[in-house]
Amino acid sequence: QGSRNPAMPATQALQQVIHAFFPDAKLPDGITELTTLYRSTLAGKRVLILADDAKDAAQVQALLPPAGSALLITSRQKFTLKGMQRIDLHRLEMEDAVRLLLTICPRLDAAAAQQIATACGCLPLALRIAASLLHNDPTLRSADYIARLSEQKRALAALKDPDSDSDPETDVEASIALSYHRLTAQVQATLAQLGVFGASFTLAAAAAVVEPDDPERLRDDLSLLYRRSLLEYDPEQDRYDLHELVRHFAVQRLGEEERAARLRYAAYYIAEAKKAEQHYLAGGDQIVLGLAHFERERANLDAARRWLQAHAGSREVDTLLIDDANATVHIGELRYTPRSERIPQLEAALAAARRLGRRDAEGWFLGNLGIAYWSLGEPRRAIGFYEQHLVIAREIGDRREEGNALGNLGNAYKDLGEPRRAIGFYEQHLVIAREIGNRRGEGASLGNLGNAYADLGAPRLAIGFYEQRLVIAREIGDRRGEGAALGNLGNAYADLGEPRRAIEYHQQALVVSREIGDRRAEGQDLGNLGNAYWSLGEPRRAIEYYEQDLVIAREIGDRRGEGAVLGNLGLAYWRLGDPRRAIGFYEQHLVIAREIGDRRGEAIASWNLGMALVGQGQVSEALGLLDMCVAYEQELGHPDAMVYAYKVAYVRKYGKWPG
Repeated sequence: QGSRNPAMPATQALQQVIHAFFPDAKLPDGITELTTLYRSTLAGKRVLILADDAKDAAQVQALLPPAGSALLITSRQKFTLKGMQRIDLHRLEMEDAVRLLLTICPRLDAAAAQQIATACGCLPLALRIAASLLHNDPTLRSADYIARLSEQKRALAALKDPDSDSDPETDVEASIALSYHRLTAQVQATLAQLGVFGASFTLAAAAAVVEPDDPERLRDDLSLLYRRSLLEYDPEQDRYDLHELVRHFAVQRLGEEERAARLRYAAYYIAEAKKAEQHYLAGGDQIVLGLAHFERERANLDAARRWLQAHAGSREVDTLLIDDANATVHIGELRYTPRSERIPQLEAALAAARRLGRRDAEGWFLGNLGIAYWSLGEPRRAIGFYEQHLVIAREIGDRREEGNALGNLGNAYKDLGEPRRAIGFYEQHLVIAREIGNRRGEGASLGNLGNAYADLGAPRLAIGFYEQRLVIAREIGDRRGEGAALGNLGNAYADLGEPRRAIEYHQQALVVSREIGDRRAEGQDLGNLGNAYWSLGEPRRAIEYYEQDLVIAREIGDRRGEGAVLGNLGLAYWRLGDPRRAIGFYEQHLVIAREIGDRRGEAIASWNLGMALVGQGQVSEALGLLDMCVAYEQELGHPDAMVYAYKVAYVRKYGKWPG
């Protein structure tokens, strides 16, 4: 009864054990006499004494048995006794949690059991209560119960036996309350504020949220909460954490103070994101440090953002939404998936900027929304955002943002198959970047110019731009820019018929992309390596790289990348003598290219599919596809356009491929 008030006295515990052997004995009241009698009673016997729910070491010290017997103690607090072997009981593994649920309530299916286990945090008491409720009430649908558990404010209420009255054995909230009510008001207040944390946290983070008068007092509070098993601690990481159900319990006790605590929580983790971003921008080895710091604190940052988005509209919250998006300019682009994470973040920040009349922030978020949609293979939608960004940048005289908007417009038009128009935007961006001394922007515009000239069939001219970009990227420690330049150089040398040199560049680029965790770039590097091995006549090895690229493209929602790698898989299977499978991949590429408005991708897919159909004797179906590609190349003024036109004319006349 250590979690109750008052707890059982040690004298009563000793008397209970002695009476188990001598029920009628009249026992003394003094602790010394009882301890002596206890030890003599157990002498020569092999007895297991269970001291369940012990309060502290003092309560069970006298119960230490003589040799031959053993004392098993359970407690919500952590303490030490001589000769004790301590075992900390953690949450159940998912497999064991599901097994417990299915044992108590066989009508559950495995999927529902896993959802319930997750909602219960794999806490045995919560699992037992949940399974018993479902087993004892056949009218309660598991889907409805899972929905209740998923709502934070209803989770604890859902983990209570309706036929009991706050019994700690059948009520998770009452069980936690036993420990909570033994805390001082000060420590209770500390625990309540810690409830806003969405994941593990440091002492510094706790201080930022709790704002104690004395930092040492806070450390003492956390230590006490740990000893009372209300707080978890990882000494290797030096981080604290709350069980999900304790978190629910704690935050419900904040009341009117919850909003202020949530705002302090959000402000702290936005500041941590800024620190990570500063490390990233410092370049070199600092990039990895910044990314690692971001990953450590990301779960809390994301939890804070979700609360801010749900409570947007006030000046305080809107300002923090803007700060959050600004704090994750580069790392957010790397780490957040565009459609499900990055776009909602930027849309919330854009709305906040407009409510506050922040034109500078409004323009910036418009530009970044364009980048997000561009990365999803939607260049036409991206252009709408870029054009709005450009108008605002020129209106407020922000030359850096004007240059960024121009460069982004170039990227969109290049992807729409208009490299000459793109070059005009890139050249304007380059002028501005050099004018204001923006080395990162200068490097980006040089790389983009290289890409545009590569599309125009001028790989040697492209190499000159890529080499300039590589110099700048290494000079300023821009690892992401360095990786992009290396990959582009590989592509250019592949175009020049030097696949082995291309492989060297692509392998270097892959090292960089994996080092900084750039999944998009990693996929591109894998695809480029596949292209190089295809050129070397090794289609099976190429397929290995293409399949890895395809997994990443689908994972991050990169539709353009997905289409390109499907086309490459088609080429590989064609070379392996499997035309039917190749045609299937070409058709998938063509569908995606048309869907996202990728004219260059559509031309490539049309040409490949047309070639394959000619090989299968389906000439009439092939000609329209081949003509489309020729028209595109002629529109661009591509140097090989005449060669393509000659080949199509040959197919039209003879019904087969030349040569």
